[in-house]
Amino acid sequence: MSAALIAVVVALLLGHVFPSLPLLRRYDWFIGWLHWLGRQAGGDWPNKMGLLLAVGLPLLAIGAVQFAIDDLFYGLPAFVFALLALLYTWGPRDLDLDVEAIIEARTPDARCEAARSLFHTGGEPVCEGPALVEAVFRCALWRWFGVLFWFLVGGAVGAIGYRLVSLCAQGEARRSLPAGQRGVARTALAVLDWPVAQLMTFAMALAADFDRVVGAWRDWHAAGGLRLDVGFLGAAARASVASELAEEEAYAVDGPAQASDLLELRDAMSLVWRILLLWLGVLALLVLAGWAT
Repeated sequence: MSAALIAVVVALLLGHVFPSLPLLRRYDWFIGWLHWLGRQAGGDWPNKMGLLLAVGLPLLAIGAVQFAIDDLFYGLPAFVFALLALLYTWGPRDLDLDVEAIIEARTPDARCEAARSLFHTGGEPVCEGPALVEAVFRCALWRWFGVLFWFLVGGAVGAIGYRLVSLCAQGEARRSLPAGQRGVARTALAVLDWPVAQLMTFAMALAADFDRVVGAWRDWHAAGGLRLDVGFLGAAARASVASELAEEEAYAVDGPAQASDLLELRDAMSLVWRILLLWLGVLALLVLAGWAT
């Protein structure tokens, strides 16, 4: 686990030092693999087994490499392999740059165009404060925390597995799957996202207004019961950002109507970073305490 923590920190530093890294995070090989499988099956894939085959075989190969190099040269090759996997699956777009592009947009139309990068599922972006806050946290879940959580659980296999499933559910690989498999992919992604979103919400409560976050989480579940959905994350984020802005009267801006929306967006990104730092801090404490090696 200490090696995983070092890999996460190095990956974050490299991502900021080399802003062109997102250009290397391409999955053309996976889309080509899906097309090849589709041709072999004549376009008629079995839904669940087809997706399992599409994602499972690449993960089997990655797992074999991870297992083979695990004990070589004091674990250095395994560390480098895990670091490369994390660098490859992080993002793939830079969330900070996407948020900054929205904030720096000069006109409402330009702002909405920039906001498209935060709405993975398609459709017209909603350029209002609460919707943008929720979009930032959903992107943080898909781009950062989902990859990080499953990397800590399963190493390179966990990180790449999460990214491939997310590509099948809502990314560019989705268009290469039959309609039935898209639904299976969305369900699989919801299963992978659910525990991550719960941990993000708990960290948000510690990093921000605990009562507001827990209250929003409780109200969301009371309204719909326990279900496989991460809507509680957006509800908690909106409540937390609204609470912080209410306490920041010194930040009141006499400007265009969009100013308050941009303040919400900036606060949301700041809160995402606080949650990430809290995760890393807890992981570091576990390593120092000897509970994770």
